[in-house]
Amino acid sequence: MFVVLGASGHTGAVVANTLLTRGQQVRVVGRSAEHLQSLAQRGAEVFTADITDSAALTNAFKGAEAAYVLIPPNVSTNDVRAFQQRVSDAIAAAVRAAGIKHVVSLSSVGADKSSGTGPVVGLHSLEQKLNAIDGVNVLHLRAGYFMENTLPQAGVIRAMGNVVGPIHPALKLSMIATRDIGNAAAEALLSRDFRGKQTRELLGQRDIDYTEVARIIGSAVGKPSLGYIQAPDDQLRPAFQQMGMSANFVGLLLEMAGALNSGYMKALEPRSPKNTTPTSYETFVNEEFVPAYQRQKAA
Repeated sequence: MFVVLGASGHTGAVVANTLLTRGQQVRVVGRSAEHLQSLAQRGAEVFTADITDSAALTNAFKGAEAAYVLIPPNVSTNDVRAFQQRVSDAIAAAVRAAGIKHVVSLSSVGADKSSGTGPVVGLHSLEQKLNAIDGVNVLHLRAGYFMENTLPQAGVIRAMGNVVGPIHPALKLSMIATRDIGNAAAEALLSRDFRGKQTRELLGQRDIDYTEVARIIGSAVGKPSLGYIQAPDDQLRPAFQQMGMSANFVGLLLEMAGALNSGYMKALEPRSPKNTTPTSYETFVNEEFVPAYQRQKAA
């Protein structure tokens, strides 16, 4: 039996559905049973728990062969790192108490750094806590920049006429679709061929910069002249907060962008067939971005 945290989210849903398709017993964990109903209808066991509750997570992990763990985003909290610490403490305590033997964790490129990478610092901490547990085999999937991070640009394009963000326009990013992360995690759980404490980067189909992002989006939505503007932090800060992000989260997000721009936060592995994933940004735009843009247009 496998336990999946964040099963209603981008990666967790893919992990859970893949395991169910492969005929596995799956226990999905979330705060809302309602959000997990589609998985329950496919045969998953639903377990409701607050992800900061180590006792509840221990019960969720009991009897499992392996688990997929993550720190869910919390963009509205006024203390992002405190929230991340509570989650990673609870996960580590539950893994230790339940005696689970294999764990796949969602981490990030840049998690090798202990500071200066914004919210990715919380993933560094999760890695360290899981690595300190004796007798558990852990695989940290250090994923690249989520393609889904570009979805809010659907509204930005409508309002501003361009793609706008904090990233340098020529910076090549290892962009990855979350579906590919979920598939990689599910395969790792099924094979359980990792021993000790390991990291594996997932770098997407290819490296791509925001200038190319704008060109691909523009071609897909009928705006061939669409461009990208790197805006200064003092302009982006209020815009992000208007989108519902706390000032604390925005500060960390901009710190991460700065770490990417400077090269402080970057992939460590050379690109290879093992860390390259199949979904291209063009495919993502056609299947995910264009529908989001059309919904914005209709609204």
